[in-house]
Amino acid sequence: MCADRCVPTRHSERGEPVIRARSSLRHRLAAAGVVALAGLALSGCSATNEITTAKAYSASDGVRAELGDVTAENLIVLASAEGAPGALQGALTNRGTDAVTVTLTSGTVAVGTVKVDAASTVLLGGDTGKALTFTTANAPGGVTPLTVETGPGGSLTVSVPVLDSTLPEYATLVPTPKAS
Repeated sequence: MCADRCVPTRHSERGEPVIRARSSLRHRLAAAGVVALAGLALSGCSATNEITTAKAYSASDGVRAELGDVTAENLIVLASAEGAPGALQGALTNRGTDAVTVTLTSGTVAVGTVKVDAASTVLLGGDTGKALTFTTANAPGGVTPLTVETGPGGSLTVSVPVLDSTLPEYATLVPTPKAS
């Protein structure tokens, strides 16, 4: 059965030869090749593609801006219509060792000024964040320019999406226009 590959390696207690098949070098090399190819196949995606979680990105509806030690994250404006009050939502994070004052403007309209302490985050809007409401010049579905200025970090203008109450998570956060 295994005439050229089998050799007696020892004898049993009864004196009969115990035959074991020698592993073929060819089989061992083939197995090593399969393991190596499987390793390459399983790690191939991360070898050629950037790992998303290692890169800062906007994970929701808003946009982000980075100015030195200050990061503005997930910025959106919630409004019912063009020319209606718009509520700025998002967060400002200061990774620095000194407090920073962030000034926000939309075109020529002052949105607000926010002091962000060192190594802290200030939430904007929502149920618990700092309320910043201004008259938005753009309708829901569009974008509005928002300039974020930090002094030492300079300034940056980003296009912030304007959303309405269509999405349930924003329904209670859209400011209602004042009756005239």
